[in-house]
Amino acid sequence: MRAAATSGAIALGLVLFLGFLLIVAVAGSGAGRPTPGLPGVVCAPPGADPAQLVEGIGPEQVSNAGLIVATGVEMGVPQHGWVVALATAMQESNLKNLANSNVPESLELPNQGVGSDHDSVGLFQQREAGWGDVATRMDPRQSARLFYDALLQVPGWESLPVTRAAQLVQVSAFPDAYAKWEQSAATLAGALEGVECGPQTGPTPAADPQIQRVVDRAMSQQGQPYVWGGGDANGPTSGGFDCSGLMVYAFAEIGIGVPHQTQAIWNSFQPAITDQAAIQPGDMVLFSSNGQPGGIHHVGLYLGNGQMLHAPESGDVVKVEPDIWSNSYYAGEFIGAVRATNPTAA
Repeated sequence: MRAAATSGAIALGLVLFLGFLLIVAVAGSGAGRPTPGLPGVVCAPPGADPAQLVEGIGPEQVSNAGLIVATGVEMGVPQHGWVVALATAMQESNLKNLANSNVPESLELPNQGVGSDHDSVGLFQQREAGWGDVATRMDPRQSARLFYDALLQVPGWESLPVTRAAQLVQVSAFPDAYAKWEQSAATLAGALEGVECGPQTGPTPAADPQIQRVVDRAMSQQGQPYVWGGGDANGPTSGGFDCSGLMVYAFAEIGIGVPHQTQAIWNSFQPAITDQAAIQPGDMVLFSSNGQPGGIHHVGLYLGNGQMLHAPESGDVVKVEPDIWSNSYYAGEFIGAVRATNPTAA
């Protein structure tokens, strides 16, 4: 057993070394490299060290992440797919190539820890049924290829939220768990690919310190699950927020009562602001399915630079939408914004 363990350690070291070489090669080649992006898409702060971007992610995990991204680039998978894959591996294995105590063969292969979930192994915790032999599932590059192959078979995956796309591949017992890794995965992918976030892409501070308190309170809830009817002045209810419940919670910070219903929010804080250039951080942006107040169905908190914090839909989490004005869905359904001062109703 000592000889087997020694050879396994040597093999693991070789895998890690090759992984780091791949990271450097991919980042230096520019292959598949997108243009500088915004928070929520693939980009990282200038000069960011991948191993210091995500708490609990060290060199071994960064090496595995590099292999996942490099495989996606080789396969021509769009960057959204890299984020889906990284978020999945972060949730399933913490980006560690795990063996399984229930699968003896896996213990003899290079690994970075041992799990015990059914017969799941590897970065994506893929099971024997539907995913293939142990050696393939325990190989980081091959397991990533298996994941991407399955993802590419999902109709319309490119437009799905990370958590829904991941769930359609993984069929997890915890379908909402992937969403919390989206931003970390996007940032890590950006660092690995050398994609720097462009200037002035962050939220703009509110001019009114009181409104900045509202923004800060709302931003503190990033990652909370979407729950229909969820949220009140004290925080999440039933495990999360819906879009208007997040507004209720945010503005309770400064004693402004916001209705827990989107059309009522519109009616309560007239006059509306329809000029995009006039919208300020802390305003509530609303969206209508038919361009009329009766079709209003969604609200978010404007952050400046086209960004919006919101609770999008079931299966997703409270998060920042990076650019609503260049997003055809949000730009097309935008009806106006309201400013929560001197409300006519509460």
